[in-house]
Amino acid sequence: MNDDAVMRRIAQRDAAAFSHVVDSHAERLHRIAWRMIGDAAEAEDVAQESLLRLWAQAGAWQSGKAGIGAWLNRVAMNLCLDRLRRRRFASDEEVPERADDSPAADALLDSERLRAQAVAALGALSERQRAAIVLTYYEELPNTMAATAMDMNLKAFESLLFRARAAMREALAARGLISLERAA
Repeated sequence: MNDDAVMRRIAQRDAAAFSHVVDSHAERLHRIAWRMIGDAAEAEDVAQESLLRLWAQAGAWQSGKAGIGAWLNRVAMNLCLDRLRRRRFASDEEVPERADDSPAADALLDSERLRAQAVAALGALSERQRAAIVLTYYEELPNTMAATAMDMNLKAFESLLFRARAAMREALAARGLISLERAA
């Protein structure tokens, strides 16, 4: 019996005709899938799904085409390729909601080293100069509020802040964090 006749019988839901196709092609489909995927259980699934698609689409069979074997081979190959593509993207981890934009470990270490040196430079200042820098740059207080917090008039605070900046530049330059030529 030719392929077109077998497919007409399968389209009419002839179990014997379908059983004949299964007996003739299932082993080859399994071999193809096993060689492609490398997993016996998945190869069995591919072979079965290929045959089930033949059963489901038997009514749409077009006479004079390549034949049942070629059609099943193509379906099995496509199923294998789909599974291999899914494997590439499969992971046991949950997919993050967004990309991790946190700095890399070496950047964190550099940042921490710089922060520690800046804190040490700040600590080298006199208490009043340190207070002027902290209130102005870390707490972002306007000069008038910083002067009030230090119980100083505005002109005296601005003079103290000027000297504090110069001392901070020198302390940072001593630690190699800035160049005094560039900072001036």
